[in-house]
Amino acid sequence: MAVRDWEAVIGLEVHAHLKTRTKMFCRCELEYGAPENTRTCPVCLAHPGALPVPNERAIEQTIKLGLALDCGIAARAIFARKNYFYPDLPKGYQISQYEAPLAGRGRFRLPRPDGDREIGIVRAHLEEDAAKTVHAGGATGRSVGADYSLVDFNRGGTPLVEIVTEPDLRSAEEAVWFLRLLRQTIVELGISDAEMEKGTLRADVNVSVRRRGEEGYRPRWEIKNMNSFTFVGRAIEAAIRQQVAAHEAGEPVEQSTYDYDADTDRLTVHRSKEEADDYRYFPEPDLVPVEPPAELVERLRAELPERPADRIRRIEPAVGFDAAVELVTTGRDRLYDRLVAAGAEARVAANAVMNEVAAAGIDPEAVDAGELAKVLGARERLPRDVYLEAVARSADPGFAAAPFLEQEAVSDASALEPVVEAVLAANPEQVQTYLGGKEGVLGYLVGQVMRETRGKADPRVVNRLLREKLRA
Repeated sequence: MAVRDWEAVIGLEVHAHLKTRTKMFCRCELEYGAPENTRTCPVCLAHPGALPVPNERAIEQTIKLGLALDCGIAARAIFARKNYFYPDLPKGYQISQYEAPLAGRGRFRLPRPDGDREIGIVRAHLEEDAAKTVHAGGATGRSVGADYSLVDFNRGGTPLVEIVTEPDLRSAEEAVWFLRLLRQTIVELGISDAEMEKGTLRADVNVSVRRRGEEGYRPRWEIKNMNSFTFVGRAIEAAIRQQVAAHEAGEPVEQSTYDYDADTDRLTVHRSKEEADDYRYFPEPDLVPVEPPAELVERLRAELPERPADRIRRIEPAVGFDAAVELVTTGRDRLYDRLVAAGAEARVAANAVMNEVAAAGIDPEAVDAGELAKVLGARERLPRDVYLEAVARSADPGFAAAPFLEQEAVSDASALEPVVEAVLAANPEQVQTYLGGKEGVLGYLVGQVMRETRGKADPRVVNRLLREKLRA
């Protein structure tokens, strides 16, 4: 039986560092790249008698994210102790949320070419991050074979929001698309930088397989701390292959935590998978419940921007699904909207933003959309070099379209005809080659006319005139 006869069942646990000035339960400042163990205090180092105080800003940011995910916002949320031992967890437990999170069940709309997919959200809960363990010596970067380990407590206590999905994703490609769009949603809310390469966004991936049409779930593997969209996709594909092979061979598939090795493209077991009972959750006795006022929730709801998925569906009818996705996921759809509002035709605006504006490397937010829309309207009448220069300079202070529009291409056939005849007379060999059936030489002749007119001739008119003269 082939892999295609099996169906993947995928759920994600996505962790994002919140963009706050201080840690979750103490006033230590957060600074990426600060010298090791220089952003610590008795609270985040778990000294006896030190008591936590919640970060109000982190609570507000979690509520805002919950609203963007269509989650129910709890009237009464409770912090809990999640008990486990690890060297980078000084208290021996993590302050998290479980049964009563700030943001309960929700949904995430995932646009697809064939329609929307709705991915269920179990919860979005607020917690503190652990510190960072660095394995050194031996097989550097891996715990196995390392000579020793060091702990940097700067990260310990960083506000962390965890988004837990239902097992509603069905392929590696779909899971990566979900992650990309979720990341963009988080960034646009202004609550996190969500940069995987910096570790401010991480994902745990839960993967199992079942035969197509089968109900229920088989044992799953959890792949921990993925910090690359590419590796997330590859790890899921590897898990699917290995699980299908095991099931078809009659081998047991046990619920475990796995590590993904990008070099070998294989998963290896790390440890048995913990369940909620293993963590012995109980309410954090040092913190009172959080009861967000209704007016706070409504204020945060009013601050929500238009979500990326909604923008894709709004733009799609005018430019198509693929173009809408590219515009939105690159953040260039804001300029597209402004150009259309200024009178530019939708597809022309989309193509210019995705191609010429992107190639020019200019800030889309700095572009004068009203003036650039005038240039786009005249693009077919402008010499190519003039058009490209106008686009590249459209973000300059005081940019105006008028000087470029005055350089419209020469499209008057009577003015171009003498130049065309002169070029044909000066290139008899190319003329004979064309008449011999090799039409590719026509491009050379067009280029000669463009050179003689210093790029001002309309190439479409030149092309037509050359063909007419060569057929005569």
